[in-house]
Amino acid sequence: MGIIEEVIDDIVVEIINLERATLKEADQLKSMINDKIEIGYKKIIIDLSTVEFIDSTFLGVIVSTLKKVASLRGDLKLVGFQPAVRSMFELTRLFRVFESYNDLQDAVRSFTN
Repeated sequence: MGIIEEVIDDIVVEIINLERATLKEADQLKSMINDKIEIGYKKIIIDLSTVEFIDSTFLGVIVSTLKKVASLRGDLKLVGFQPAVRSMFELTRLFRVFESYNDLQDAVRSFTN
């Protein structure tokens, strides 16, 4: 299925429904998110629950998206980590940069609190 996009109220949810998130999917995600930002969305959740591998290009898109929405006074939050993806975020110390949640509902609720 690739990347599934949902909108919950004023929150864009990008569900990465893949085992491997690489260059090809990074371009697709970037395009999808930029389209939503252009029409005014500033709250984004990326669900990585099924992702077992993430490459540096995909990770770069996530980081650049956070910078972009933060400059618009928005936020980007992450959901779900398989062990290898969690290790990558810990190794790169990006766990300190992103708010992360175990479940989508918690991430959605965090925008209203």
